[in-house]
Amino acid sequence: MARRVDYQQVTDDYHQHRQLKKGAAGWVLLAGLGVSYVISGDFAGWNFGLDEGGWGGLLIATVLMAVMYTCMVLGLAEMSSTLPTAGAGYGFARRALGPLGGYATGVAVLIEYAAAPAAIAVFIGGYVEALGLFGLTNSWPVYLVAYLVFIGLHIWGVGEALKVMFAITAVAVVALVATVVGLVPHFDPANLTDIAVSDAAGASALLPYGFAGAVAALVYGIWFFLAVEGVPLAAEETADPQRDMPRGIIVAMGVLLVFAALMLLLVPGSAGAETVRTSDNPLPEALRAARGDDDWIAGFVNYAGLAGLVASFFSIIYAYSRQLFALSRAGYLPRFLSLTGSRQTPWVALVVPGTIGFLLAALTQNGALLINIAVFGATVSYVLLNLSHIVLRRREPDLERGYRTPGGVVTTGIALVLSVVAVIATFFVDTTAAWITAGVFGAFVAYFWFYSRHHLVSSAPEEEFDQLTEAEGGLR
Repeated sequence: MARRVDYQQVTDDYHQHRQLKKGAAGWVLLAGLGVSYVISGDFAGWNFGLDEGGWGGLLIATVLMAVMYTCMVLGLAEMSSTLPTAGAGYGFARRALGPLGGYATGVAVLIEYAAAPAAIAVFIGGYVEALGLFGLTNSWPVYLVAYLVFIGLHIWGVGEALKVMFAITAVAVVALVATVVGLVPHFDPANLTDIAVSDAAGASALLPYGFAGAVAALVYGIWFFLAVEGVPLAAEETADPQRDMPRGIIVAMGVLLVFAALMLLLVPGSAGAETVRTSDNPLPEALRAARGDDDWIAGFVNYAGLAGLVASFFSIIYAYSRQLFALSRAGYLPRFLSLTGSRQTPWVALVVPGTIGFLLAALTQNGALLINIAVFGATVSYVLLNLSHIVLRRREPDLERGYRTPGGVVTTGIALVLSVVAVIATFFVDTTAAWITAGVFGAFVAYFWFYSRHHLVSSAPEEEFDQLTEAEGGLR
């Protein structure tokens, strides 16, 4: 990766206007943040994988992606305890792969985190319309209110925002438990394979759309876990990142694995895969199909399901702001984007991507399309993150680490192979969305190559790490 960059000196007050609040989160809040990032994926989105690959195809996809995320999270636990900065993925890749590698990773994460809230906003609108609230027939006012309210809460303060997020996530967890309790008595394995078999290669009752369907379903297997990698973005606002970061992200991943298995088995297994394959609110629909249209649990989950969607929407807004803050503070993106207010929150980095996300949701109103955009950005970043762990282990074996990944580079090597497969899979689902996103990614890289690499900030934490390493190498 390119290392030919130019640094500029900044004024003494540059970082005074770009400070985050220290010690706002311990490991429990971090675990809650990790679950919150992802929990909307249990309520909506994953079921589109049934439409691509049938239950068997989605099962294969989910198992593979569960392995990929688990291995990657163990690598992130190590890197976040070693390099605890707000840049997270950008900071890890910056240390391992150089400025271009770090920037490319940060941009891929930013694309993921800008598109994912837009997709969730569409699902929130779907839930509101399904409940018949406010007599809405078009959901764009819901998108607008959601962005205004939750960006406002984040501007108010990080500690307050994380506590509100934790409470909302707790309600969503209760809704998932209620879904499990309501569906267990109605589970029938025959319901899992009720989608008609196509004439595709390798098609069967388990794989109604054949082998290609299983590959296409990978995108939706990812939706059960998408964005958990954002936990390290809170590193600069954590009291003890060396201890709290590994504990928080690993606990979060464990919770997500349990809920993914339960939803994948019980929702189609009770109502039928055919019933929920294209639903915007599959959990309430499954409960009504299994228990009757007037079922009270379905009504509760329909309302509480909004909490799940809101939790992820709320927390991913936090994530995109910290990633944008770090890239801007270091000069990779325009520096005004990293300005913080009197409550030490990056208000510009909250508002700008939020405006873009609202426009994406309002103009497309297509949750599946926005999922594809988010997943493309995510999978590109996963390739670079896993590669970063491997490079750091090989190049800097003596680097002080607060936590060490079990299995070392073998673990992240498995994640690397699966993440490459996931990138390829995005082109099986929506080629247009994949190429458009690739074009946006390319435009960001061009901005770096022709402008920002000549205007980096030497005193940004992620850049200082690398410069100290190079200086120590020169002394040796």
